[in-house]
Amino acid sequence: MVQSLVKDRAARARVKDIRTETALPLGQILPGDCVAAMKTLPDSCVDMIFADPPYNLQLGGDLNRPDGSHVDAVTDDWDKFDSFAAYDKFTRDWLAEARRILKPNGSLWVIGSYH
Repeated sequence: MVQSLVKDRAARARVKDIRTETALPLGQILPGDCVAAMKTLPDSCVDMIFADPPYNLQLGGDLNRPDGSHVDAVTDDWDKFDSFAAYDKFTRDWLAEARRILKPNGSLWVIGSYH
């Protein structure tokens, strides 16, 4: 499953609850809010999660990498949070769901750098 954020809230409502289905969707991206999509999956059902979560880079000033190069801030809605607490809650929520659906020997790959 690829963690995916969708800007449009209507798309989140289209996430189908697959817990009642007999087979999990294999080799598919589940579109929608990642927490809502993961909640539709049963416990310990995925081998790997690849996530590129928001970094909450709504900058009020400049940000530079250690080599001195400039980091362009993200201005898209999917990376906007009302507060650091809201961002922390989102991060805890998606990680908790990821842990729940990941098989005991599964892998979690998370992108975590500014570009």
